[in-house]
Amino acid sequence: MKNNKKKTSKGKQIFRIVLFVGTFISLWFIPWILVKAWILPLPDTVQEQVDQTLSYGFDGVIVYVDEAGKPPAFYTAGYHNKEEKIPAKPNALFKIASISKLYVAVAITKLANENHISLDKTVADYFPELVGRIEHADKITLRMLVQHRSGIPNFTDNPDFWKNQPNTNIDVLKYALDLPANFEPNEDYGYSNTNYLLLSRIIEQVTVGSRQEYFKTKILIPLGLKNTFGSLDEVKHLDDVMSGYYVGIDKDFKNENNGMMIATAEDVGIFLRALNDGTLLNENEMKLYSSLYEFNHGGLAPGYQCMAEYHKDIDAVVIQFMNTTDFEGYQWNLLEITHSRVVKILRKSKGL
Repeated sequence: MKNNKKKTSKGKQIFRIVLFVGTFISLWFIPWILVKAWILPLPDTVQEQVDQTLSYGFDGVIVYVDEAGKPPAFYTAGYHNKEEKIPAKPNALFKIASISKLYVAVAITKLANENHISLDKTVADYFPELVGRIEHADKITLRMLVQHRSGIPNFTDNPDFWKNQPNTNIDVLKYALDLPANFEPNEDYGYSNTNYLLLSRIIEQVTVGSRQEYFKTKILIPLGLKNTFGSLDEVKHLDDVMSGYYVGIDKDFKNENNGMMIATAEDVGIFLRALNDGTLLNENEMKLYSSLYEFNHGGLAPGYQCMAEYHKDIDAVVIQFMNTTDFEGYQWNLLEITHSRVVKILRKSKGL
């Protein structure tokens, strides 16, 4: 019995040493700036948290908070344009990148509910010319496109997409064609911008108009949103657009016109609350949308990253814009961390 106890004790010691070494190695490879962002004491106010965010290498930050029963609140830090030393503006226009997928999903939901499209029809039904160029085009349904279950390669993962930036006068769909599928249709999940590129084109094909025109009719005008645009082409004053910066590149990405949606934090916040509380969708549409897509989203593009979330437990919408990105992705991690800390501050203020 004594020998067994000694062996057990020795085994525990070895396990503790291995655990300690493993933990030390893991921490060694975690960027300390992320650790710092997590472990710093939580500030008392959202503004203090936004100010603190600048210490992580961001050039400008905008946070919009809409808590039920309170007027919307705006928080800013840093620069709208660092070259000209213009302070961050709460009403600045911002490239919202993949947050636009929420608008596309809403549009597809409305078209399906009105029987203008069928979610069970395939890519081949809407784009017969893509048969043979997109694998399984005759099996991939619109529903799979919305849910990122198509297996179609993501065109932004193609190195040629980045080599040819800003891809002016190039149909970026070409970067996803004639490639093997990532998986069989509906057999897995794979986030792909190509899915929503095709969905946007289906919207335009069915409505015989631009995607943005349909958004205006079904989303923007009903919600009174006057500061949401389909691309840089629609913006009257470019100075209203927040500058965008990429770590290590001496360039302002504001002027790159890549067809990306642009909006203020307030407009995105109003849209997100309407999406989540049922104001934007009728009962049938809400049921359908809930089966198709998510209700929160982030966005990332060179020089721009953002997050739009509704938190039901505190009935609050939080929109966060940050105009600095990097190759390693640490800035995105910092966006997630700082966003979560803003939400913690709001919860704490409610005694949660």
